[in-house]
Amino acid sequence: MKRALAGVATAVAATLALTACGSSDPLAEDPAGGEGGSSESIAIGSADFPESQLLAEIYAQALEGAGVTVSREFDLGSREKYFAGIEDGSIDLIPEYTGTLLQFVNKEAPEVEPEEVYTALQEVLPDNLTVLEKAEAENKDAVVVTRETADKWSLTTIEDLVPHCGEIVFGAPTEMQQRPDGIPGLKETYGCTFKSFKALAPGAITTKALLDGTVQAADIFTTDAAIEANDLVVLEDTKNNFAAQNVVPLIAKDKVNDTVTETLNGISAELTTDVLLDLNARLNSPEKPDYADVAEEWLAEINA
Repeated sequence: MKRALAGVATAVAATLALTACGSSDPLAEDPAGGEGGSSESIAIGSADFPESQLLAEIYAQALEGAGVTVSREFDLGSREKYFAGIEDGSIDLIPEYTGTLLQFVNKEAPEVEPEEVYTALQEVLPDNLTVLEKAEAENKDAVVVTRETADKWSLTTIEDLVPHCGEIVFGAPTEMQQRPDGIPGLKETYGCTFKSFKALAPGAITTKALLDGTVQAADIFTTDAAIEANDLVVLEDTKNNFAAQNVVPLIAKDKVNDTVTETLNGISAELTTDVLLDLNARLNSPEKPDYADVAEEWLAEINA
C-alpha cells in the first residue's frame, strides 16, 4: 500500500490548487505509464452526498500522487443521473457501492452477500466498464428511527416496524420510490406499506426531518455520523432487503493501467467500515473541514 501511494502526502499539496481546472493537455503522453489505458486525463465523478465526494477526492489525490492527471466532476446527482455519464465517457471513474449498483444494472439480481454481489456485478456491467477491488468498507441504506420512536414501539428490526407502517411517513431520496430495495423492496420483502412518502435530499435534511417529526422513519446511510450524534436507531434488516454495499471503484476499462489499478486497489485495501465512519465524523466535525482537506489528511496518515 505504501508503495502504491508513495509520495502522495507531498504530491497532493502541490496539486490541490489545480483541482478546479482539472487536466492538462489531453494529447500529452500518459503520465501513469503501464499497460492499457489512454493518454487522456481521468475524469473522476461523485454522487451528490458528502461521502461520495470525499471518496472521489481520495481517489483523485491518490492518483495525482502516483503521477496520473485527473479532472474532477463532483456532485453529479444520483446514480440515475450519473450512470449515463460513465457509460458514455463523460466521466471515467466514480466511487460506487456494490449492492445498489448491481440492482441498478440488474433489477432482478438475487445476490445479497458481499462476494456473491461483487462477482455478479462484474458479470453484468456494460462491456466498457469494470470494477477494481472492493473495499471491506460497507455503507448500506438502512431504515432509521429516533430513539423515542424505537422505545415507543419496541423496535429493533424492520419486522418490528411492520405493524406500524400505516402510521409512518417515510423519508428518503426521490429515487427510493422506484429502486428495487426502496419502497418496492420494503413492501415485497416485509409487507410494509407506509402511510406516505416524503422525498428528501440525503444527509442533514433527512436527519432534521426525522428529528423534528416531519417523518417517522427514514432511509439513512449506515456510515452517516448523524446516527451516533443524534442517538438514532438503525433497524436490523433481518430479511436482507438491502444487499451488501461495499465501496468499489467503477471505472472505464480504457482508463485502467497498472498504476491506476495498484493505486485504487491500495486505497480499497485501507478502507474499512470503521475508517469510513471516522472519515465521515471528521467531515461533519464542528470545524466543517473541506472534504479535500480530510482526504489529504487521511492519505498522509496511511502513507506515514
